[in-house]
Amino acid sequence: VQLQASGGGLVQVGGSLRLSCVASGSIFSFNAMGWYRQAPGKQRDLVAVITTGGGTNYADSVKGRFTISRDNAKNTVSLQMNSLKPEDTAVYYCALHLNGMSYWGKGTQVTVSS
Repeated sequence: VQLQASGGGLVQVGGSLRLSCVASGSIFSFNAMGWYRQAPGKQRDLVAVITTGGGTNYADSVKGRFTISRDNAKNTVSLQMNSLKPEDTAVYYCALHLNGMSYWGKGTQVTVSS
């Protein structure tokens, strides 16, 4: 399984960015895909996750601002990030959770300037 993320960048406070990730390889029909982030000196934390059936879970810090979505036919997951804050600055990682295993893409940097 390979994951390719895109869409990071530099944005001002209050701005928006959209991250996308496409998965390829031996992907079975039921899985969960999500986004995690890691700020300098901190651990990697969950941002949002979505199952094949559309169930979602968000970190409290992003509820109401971020929206995760997926296209099962294309094995893609997206993260729409609105009302960005400086504390959202981090490297964002796409992940796929399948049969008890987790696969990670290379991170994409999101920087929110004040």
